[in-house]
Amino acid sequence: MSEWEALLRVALALAAGALLGLEREVADKPAGLRTYALVAQGSGLFMVLGILLSGQNYGGNATIDPSRIASTVVQGIGFIAGGVIFTVGARVQGLTTAAGVWVAAAAGLLIGGGFYIVGFGAIVLSLVVLRVLGYVGRKLPTDQGALHRRDVSD
Repeated sequence: MSEWEALLRVALALAAGALLGLEREVADKPAGLRTYALVAQGSGLFMVLGILLSGQNYGGNATIDPSRIASTVVQGIGFIAGGVIFTVGARVQGLTTAAGVWVAAAAGLLIGGGFYIVGFGAIVLSLVVLRVLGYVGRKLPTDQGALHRRDVSD
């Protein structure tokens, strides 16, 4: 892969994250356009790095497996996403934001790996979940004693 193609992949990953972040920004959520764009871009960068490094010869039998870099991105995103989950009394908030950041990272890895259709398809599906299922969830009746749908999302 050329460095220009690598840069294109990173830019597309950023654009995919920005699409998801724009929805979160419009919904006035704690993590929005810039956060999602940077998470997806960073994931794309790490995947591209792994791919570029795997083509290098470092002497001996040393090889670099891009999937190992991707697996560490997943762990790092878990740490970042954990920072947006908090409790207020008996309510848990931030789970949807954390899940969205996780999806943005996965889409960035896919796009960085050259799987554009799957990465952007995941973003579109996530937008459907956030908008359509969010609307449906708000319309469902709730019991007084049960946690309201808003109590377990953000």
